[in-house]
Amino acid sequence: MDILIDTQTELGYIAREATLQIAEDLGMSEVDVDQTISFYHFFSQKPTGRYKIYLNNSVVANMMGMKEVIQTFQKELGIRFNEVTSDGLAGLYETSCIGMNDQEPAAIINNRIFTRLTPFRVKEMVRDMKEGKDIDDMFVADYGDGQNRTDLIKSVVSNNIRKIGPILERNFKPGQAIEKIIKMDPEEIIEEIKKSNIRGRGGAGFPTGLKWEFCRNAPGEKKYIFCNADEGEPGTFKDRVILTERARLLFEGMVIAGYAVGATEGILYIRYEYKYLQQYLESILQTARETNYLGKNIQGRKGFDFDIRIQFGAGAYVCGEESALIESAEGKRGEPRDRPPFPVEKGYLDMPTVVNNVETLCAAVKVVLNGGEWYKSFGTIESTGTKLLSISGDCKFPGVYEVEWGFSVNDMLDMVGAVKEDVQAVQVGGPSGALISPDEFNRILGYEDLATGGSLIIFSNKRDILADVVLNFTEFFIEESCGSCSTCRIVPTLLRNKLTKILNARGVKQDIDDMHEWGKILRASRCGLGQTAANPILSSLKNFRHLYEEKIQKNKEFDSGFDLNAALKEASKATGRVSII
Repeated sequence: MDILIDTQTELGYIAREATLQIAEDLGMSEVDVDQTISFYHFFSQKPTGRYKIYLNNSVVANMMGMKEVIQTFQKELGIRFNEVTSDGLAGLYETSCIGMNDQEPAAIINNRIFTRLTPFRVKEMVRDMKEGKDIDDMFVADYGDGQNRTDLIKSVVSNNIRKIGPILERNFKPGQAIEKIIKMDPEEIIEEIKKSNIRGRGGAGFPTGLKWEFCRNAPGEKKYIFCNADEGEPGTFKDRVILTERARLLFEGMVIAGYAVGATEGILYIRYEYKYLQQYLESILQTARETNYLGKNIQGRKGFDFDIRIQFGAGAYVCGEESALIESAEGKRGEPRDRPPFPVEKGYLDMPTVVNNVETLCAAVKVVLNGGEWYKSFGTIESTGTKLLSISGDCKFPGVYEVEWGFSVNDMLDMVGAVKEDVQAVQVGGPSGALISPDEFNRILGYEDLATGGSLIIFSNKRDILADVVLNFTEFFIEESCGSCSTCRIVPTLLRNKLTKILNARGVKQDIDDMHEWGKILRASRCGLGQTAANPILSSLKNFRHLYEEKIQKNKEFDSGFDLNAALKEASKATGRVSII
């Protein structure tokens, strides 16, 4: 992966000659190299232009005016998506959510982020490109807050931290937890984590202490700690903020996990969209090595050897699934593995591996410092501690909020400045979660009710739920499927076609029934992406069925959805004949 990323960065694309050279140097077949290149959004085997412009098609980006931004780029450059200007100046590409939902419309240009775009701003940027300006010289706004302003980041991205709790609090002293654990036995740490009842913050909610215990007890010559920072779920951006403002806390969590399970290497797997943070994160790791918080015999504890490296992905939502992430880190396509065995038994390079979310590892540090009972004093019995929420959409204050589990959706709407009387729906947990209606806003966030990895998107009454939201989410799953399972490869496309038929006023009641039944088939998929790919359809059918019923044809049992006159229109025009059908 690193070789491919470096080649793409240096040359602008991965030429055939480069593919052949990589295959020869690594002793691999050309097909193996090709299949990895073709899997990821940000790899290209054709020239991409001196300025590579990626515009995302997330729901919130579209809500905030991305359509006008796209049209302006296309007009000013004279190209459409997946095209490069004739002089090789710029290439225009579409991609999925880039983790900037609180400041859309946003774009990635040569690995730098541009936020809150307008058509006027786009015209300025294209003018700068034609003048050959460096990317840094194209920024006209001041840099963002916090670490975004530092020389190693220099980004206009804003953190938008709206509510701080025990995980995000500012008084954390780097190294304090490491100095504490070296006086403890690894088993003591695991017991404290188990006592806290902290569960994984990536969405699945598996007990963290048990995962660490399983890995510690698993036989293996070497063990690994993975931090999953591949937050590709549309609407999620909390990990981006942690990586920017609390990176030392995160790395300390990885060190603690390594000590607890007996691992010697940690890998931060981070989505390619956050590559602008690379120099900053590497500098923090280097400082930790120089002060012996990473490396050999950490803080004088003989035999406590642990270091961390950063592994970037290259654009694939499915790599947020832990086994697909491991496959990607090994340089392969990010296809989920069959389980068992689980990663804690056979993970990275077939060695026992713990994969934890960014937020989970940060929370583990606070458990070590304050104790499991302290952590359990927050939240609910089943959902202890706090949760970081990425909140965006139709609200006054989008951003990151740290709240205790047990917080209601109604409370959330009040907190972010949404006009509750005008809120039509809230998407809880990104596209793979649930789209809930106002009569469910009293529900609480927690594993016993509404579990979420952290994304909440608010939709006002002016949004078309089926066309703007459900269709977008369904197309997202089609695009991001690895294609390995026939269920995930086929059913979402069938569901999308049914939904489009209904939106085109050709639907009948049977189409609604078909979608409800076909969605169940996806449960046979082998990973979470496939198993939840029908959720946009199924949850909207459950809570907004009236929107479907309003669009179908009444008193009609069958409609193929095929419009023969429309199909003949182009031929009729070419031949000068008029269809009489």
